[in-house]
Amino acid sequence: MLEALLYGVGTAAPLVVGAAIGLRWSLPKQVLATLMAFGAGTMIAAVSSELFEPAFQVGGPLVAGLALFFGAGVYVIADHAIETRLGPAAIGWALMLGTVLDGVPENTALGVTLTTQGGVVLLVAVAVGNVPEAIGGAALMRREHGFSHRRAFTMWTATAVILVAVTVLGNSLSDNLSETHIAIVQAFAGGATIAVLADSLMPEAYKEGGWWVGMATAAGFLTAFVLGG
Repeated sequence: MLEALLYGVGTAAPLVVGAAIGLRWSLPKQVLATLMAFGAGTMIAAVSSELFEPAFQVGGPLVAGLALFFGAGVYVIADHAIETRLGPAAIGWALMLGTVLDGVPENTALGVTLTTQGGVVLLVAVAVGNVPEAIGGAALMRREHGFSHRRAFTMWTATAVILVAVTVLGNSLSDNLSETHIAIVQAFAGGATIAVLADSLMPEAYKEGGWWVGMATAAGFLTAFVLGG
């Protein structure tokens, strides 16, 4: 339980730090793009080694594959609904809600994965990916929606608390889950993460940073891969 709590805080604290940075300073687009790309690289490594690979080994191609596509589909549909309802002018809200949409399955999978002595790569991936999302979302809330610093910071802090709670809950429930159920959770989270990368993180990084963000993505992948080794 304590380990799950610490891992949950490790993924959620960057949200609070990122929101504080976004509300206080306006970072250069290139810096934010580099953070996004680096986070994308770590997530690619995490999905491969700590989410889908163990799910595939336990559940096989059918179970793991269906859960992967279901996770991606849930995120894509929810993200589309947010964009349609809120529009581009409300991207700050969309980023925060998107953090919850992909963060809940990721952190649930993190809590479950701890029972198999994994989680380091996933922890790094989620933590690094949360920083630019929180910076960008908080900055847009302040700049385009007139949110007070206190209100925006409170909302991002509440999001962080949710992610800590689902990590602990996932770890607590893991004792009552079969290996197949754990595999489904991991593959679902992997699918949601892949959708986040394809729909949001990587396109935005390239848009803001240009062609060279590929190097930052490679650096993120290598960092996570080495930590996982």
